Amino acid sequence: MEELSGAIALVGYGLAAIGPGIGIGLIAGSAVEAMARQPEAAGMVRTTMFLGIAFTEALALIAFVLFFLV
Repeated sequence: MEELSGAIALVGYGLAAIGPGIGIGLIAGSAVEAMARQPEAAGMVRTTMFLGIAFTEALALIAFVLFFLV
């Protein structure tokens, strides 16, 4: 039974990593588009992009920690 719960935890972590991966891709793509449209605002867009990536990546880290707790 322990082996089964470990396998389920692996699948759960894999599924939990998909969401932040998609989110980071959307954030980076939107930031590049915004910088291309308004190059003078690139600094502010880049800063906001890094904050968004950090918050999105926190979701993956929480899932990683929960993987070890289960």
